[in-house]
Amino acid sequence: MRDLAPEICRQRVVVEGLCTEPIGEQSIKDYLSELSKAIDMITLLEPVTHQSPLYGWAGWIHWETSGAHFYAWDVPRLFFSVDVYACKPFSAAAVVDLTREWFGATEIVHKEF
Repeated sequence: MRDLAPEICRQRVVVEGLCTEPIGEQSIKDYLSELSKAIDMITLLEPVTHQSPLYGWAGWIHWETSGAHFYAWDVPRLFFSVDVYACKPFSAAAVVDLTREWFGATEIVHKEF
């Protein structure tokens, strides 16, 4: 994909993993708040969550420099996906490490772009 705005910093990382316990609302909110600290983002809106009876939990946090989305499934398997997007550089390794530890991931993958 051609970079249409090379003068604007945009960094993304997607982290996905498997865990052994269902992930609930408070854990998502606390994780997103801790993620903000771990990668030095300024929170504009505290974490918001929603539980869908069909698709599981979703959470979002708004930062001065964009934000992060979180999704958790109980079925068909215990699985989560995090999507971080920021207009300032951050450590993707810090996101992966925090996520692995926070949710006790048994397996984790990530892609930075």
